[in-house]
Amino acid sequence: MGSVTRAEIEQYLNQALAADRFKDYGPNGLQVQGKPEVRRIVSGVTASRALIEAAIADGADVILVHHGLFWRGQDGRLTGWLAERVRLLMRHDISLLAYHLPLDAHAEWGNNAQLGLQLGLAADARFGEQDLGFVGEGGGVALEALAERVERSLGRAPLVLPGDGRPLRRIAWCTGGAQGWFEAAIAAGADAYITGEVSEPQAHLARETGVAFLACGHHATERYGAPALAAHVAERFGLEHRFIDIENPA
Repeated sequence: MGSVTRAEIEQYLNQALAADRFKDYGPNGLQVQGKPEVRRIVSGVTASRALIEAAIADGADVILVHHGLFWRGQDGRLTGWLAERVRLLMRHDISLLAYHLPLDAHAEWGNNAQLGLQLGLAADARFGEQDLGFVGEGGGVALEALAERVERSLGRAPLVLPGDGRPLRRIAWCTGGAQGWFEAAIAAGADAYITGEVSEPQAHLARETGVAFLACGHHATERYGAPALAAHVAERFGLEHRFIDIENPA
């Protein structure tokens, strides 16, 4: 396997994901700087201590994740659990690259595109803030069959708010904590909406509009973007790559 500089990887990813285009909840790109040369990438969903420790054991030079360490409104001081994560990265000279909304949105390697592949769904339109939501043909599938497909693909049964039982001709989806976009999905013509989480209002909206809602797990719906992106980077630059999935029931 070959090597490439950390700066080359970051520059390529920032351009490929159009990272500067997004108004996000935290910084995209390099969050912790490690060694300049990269031979091995570990990808994961969240920059948790468990992932960092596993990446250290795997000999990673870079960790590429969807959920990084720093978020808008955060205290900002490096104390407690945050200090421990940063200390591990810096002690082992590992860089952390994180892409949040840019990774959700990407038409090929993004979380939404990759979830669509898992579920046999192809988007023909976008909806919602910054065009993050995907919507496409459902083929008139029954809700029960869609729920079974989700369970087979993601390894967990979704929480289903059934709507009025209509055939699902249009299906919308947006991974993670996008339950607040249910109304936008309805406005986009969806007969069912797939996302990661559910809140109290969505049960009422499903009953009152007849549009089904499936909450499939935040982590479960966002397991696919980071490894797809990292595999692409590894192939492009001749690097080693491993996806490490840290179990999370959320």
